[in-house]
Amino acid sequence: MHTEDYADLYALEENLWWFAGMREITAALLDPVCLPGPDRMILDAGCGTGGMLEWLKRYAGQEKVVGLDLVSDALKFCRERGQERLAQASVTDLPFVDESFDLVTSFDVLVQVHGEGTDEQAMREMYRVLKLGGIAFVRAAAYEWMRSSHDEALGTQRRYQLDELRVKMERAGFRVLRATYANSLLLPVAALRRLALKRIGLAQPGSDVKPLPPNLEWLNQTLLRVLRSEARWLKIPQSELPAGLSAICVAEKLHG
Repeated sequence: MHTEDYADLYALEENLWWFAGMREITAALLDPVCLPGPDRMILDAGCGTGGMLEWLKRYAGQEKVVGLDLVSDALKFCRERGQERLAQASVTDLPFVDESFDLVTSFDVLVQVHGEGTDEQAMREMYRVLKLGGIAFVRAAAYEWMRSSHDEALGTQRRYQLDELRVKMERAGFRVLRATYANSLLLPVAALRRLALKRIGLAQPGSDVKPLPPNLEWLNQTLLRVLRSEARWLKIPQSELPAGLSAICVAEKLHG
């Protein structure tokens, strides 16, 4: 990612439909296993510009939320948000002692880690720093066939089938509690758009994380309502979505 991509991310994380809607989907899946009340140490492993750090405090009680990212530009924007509990390091080598956290989150980070097997190394590190009974929430971009110029701009190394993500989490030691796709209703539209633009050679370079054009700003609330409808469905215990732009696993650490 370039500095301007982090600037766009910082500006849009609060209100753009995708970020706001995916927060509601995250809550639908995390709320049942992270009930309000207990104090929890939380790590956002690959926090980017920090848009999730304040939001994750809903699960922390009186404890702390720590953000970690490898990129100094990203952490600069975290500090502009007023976040101070930050670490600069790779998700494949977390600078924390064993069993430090009650909840570890990873939002679209594993897809960007360079090198064969590094995603599984990051999962093992998440497992290591979690306390017994701790929860990991992992979200990743789905389907290699959906690769686009957005992935090139972000340096995406891999995309996942849900079963692949689940198996890798289990190999790292986790017991997977929920596994589902998300951003499902918009998958056909996104697939047609990306594949059509690629075929006719009109795919635009750069990240998709951009503000909507002024004449399309009305779409923000429309698209947000679509993701909210998915969040309502996922609030039903053990419900899942069979396909989508994101693959998500919620998992538990059962053994030391």
